[in-house]
Amino acid sequence: MPTPVLLDLGTGTGQVPRALLPVLRRLAHIDLVDVNASMVEAARAALEPVRGACTVDVFTGAAHTFAPAVPGRAPTLITCCRSFHWMSRPEVLSMADRVAAPHAVVTIMGDGSLWTHEADWTAALRALIQSYLGEDRRAGTCGTYAGPDRSYEDDLADSAFSAVTERSFPVSRLWAPEDVIGYLRTTSFARPALFAGRHGEFEAAALRLLQDHAGGGVLKEDAVFSVLLARRPGGAA
Repeated sequence: MPTPVLLDLGTGTGQVPRALLPVLRRLAHIDLVDVNASMVEAARAALEPVRGACTVDVFTGAAHTFAPAVPGRAPTLITCCRSFHWMSRPEVLSMADRVAAPHAVVTIMGDGSLWTHEADWTAALRALIQSYLGEDRRAGTCGTYAGPDRSYEDDLADSAFSAVTERSFPVSRLWAPEDVIGYLRTTSFARPALFAGRHGEFEAAALRLLQDHAGGGVLKEDAVFSVLLARRPGGAA
């Protein structure tokens, strides 16, 4: 059986490989890819205490430009969590076809964000953000978010990985108000730079709002985590 190799696109702080390492015990190598150099190095550092004999390489750049550092080390699992929207999706899937093992699986997964989650406290938080930044959801340095013009399923149908199955998992999370504030700093819609000199003021207002909504000191999020598993037609599971 081929040695399992993981390629994690848009790795951020490495949460996906950290979750998979205890499950994929035969995993021999991980490639971490992110456009943010500090993020990908943080992901490498986070994996160091738990990687065991598994080797780790990092690649700083757009996902579709990735190439393995060692020729012939083809990924058997390619993961992309909550970041596929921001990528050049057809080019990413073409890259995956070039580098992946014949039996590889491409996994696209996510569960939205606190911006899209529908609850009393998230609606109030969203309204507060909009009172500072305007009605449109912010993204990038000065732009606004636009939803995908086609579904991820359509992207996959037009790629080499057109055999797709979907799995959905209910997820319940409990947030402390302070944890929500920390989360917001990492998002594209409420990161500190968007607020210019008013970020401290916003965070103080957001913390008061969240504390007011936190029953027993916690805020509940009930979400659905969706996983698309894509293979080349005829590929083994």
